[in-house]
Amino acid sequence: MYQIISKKALAPAIYEYEILAPKVAKKAKAGQFIIVKVDEQGERIPLTIADFNRETGTVTIVFAEAGYSTKKLGQLNAGDAVQDFVGPLGVPSHVDKLGTVIMVAGGVGVAPVYPIAREMKIAGSHVVGIMGARNKDLIFWEDRMKEACDELFVTTDDGSYVRQGFVTDVLREYIEKEGNPAMVMAIGPLPMMRAVANMTKEYGIKTMVSLNSIMVDGTGMCGACRVTIGGETKFVCVDGPEFDGHLVDFEEQLMRSRQYKSEEQQAMQQSSCGCGGGGKCHG
Repeated sequence: MYQIISKKALAPAIYEYEILAPKVAKKAKAGQFIIVKVDEQGERIPLTIADFNRETGTVTIVFAEAGYSTKKLGQLNAGDAVQDFVGPLGVPSHVDKLGTVIMVAGGVGVAPVYPIAREMKIAGSHVVGIMGARNKDLIFWEDRMKEACDELFVTTDDGSYVRQGFVTDVLREYIEKEGNPAMVMAIGPLPMMRAVANMTKEYGIKTMVSLNSIMVDGTGMCGACRVTIGGETKFVCVDGPEFDGHLVDFEEQLMRSRQYKSEEQQAMQQSSCGCGGGGKCHG
């Protein structure tokens, strides 16, 4: 069992947990992920590592209550424990002194972007952060991002905070003004990462994205997290989670991400009606 040391509500239905997992914290690197399971019957939830502290032995995760399993995770509190916390998994981000790098974060993607931006800055790169959300209420970790970046731009879809527009609007403006960066990294919803990759392809800018696909075992044996990269099949859990955004088959990824939508809706309905997901739900 892995104890929750602290819990913070960052935004509506978005939580930050600090989990006591010394062995994971000791080896964790920016860009890697963990798989958490609430209890013996729970689903395995893949979450990119948002932060880690080797001295305290803690790992920070951030998640949104998007379905039955994450809602169940969100009901826990400090002092509670999760059944499994496996990691670190995946290939770490390539961190180096690259010149100017632009880190684009959409929604909850701010959390996994943060440690990569921090490490890039430490390595000597000039880090430009662009973070966006639907509205002001969903903006979080702005202070952390300011520390991790040399420049930070914030935008909201509805204009309720700083400026109105999408992250791609800010990205294009920056490129047109300052020229091509050495690299762009985008983490967030699939449509956002696709939009960023499509745009940077126009300029010939190297672009990396971090995929969070359907997973089961997380070791490459089941093949559930397969993705098509440049016409080849890769597994997110062992080959990723980061891939060249210009080579990702986003249409396939979007289709696969909706594969269990009806089952997820049924599970949410069963949990809300009190039957706990077992047996027939009568609403």
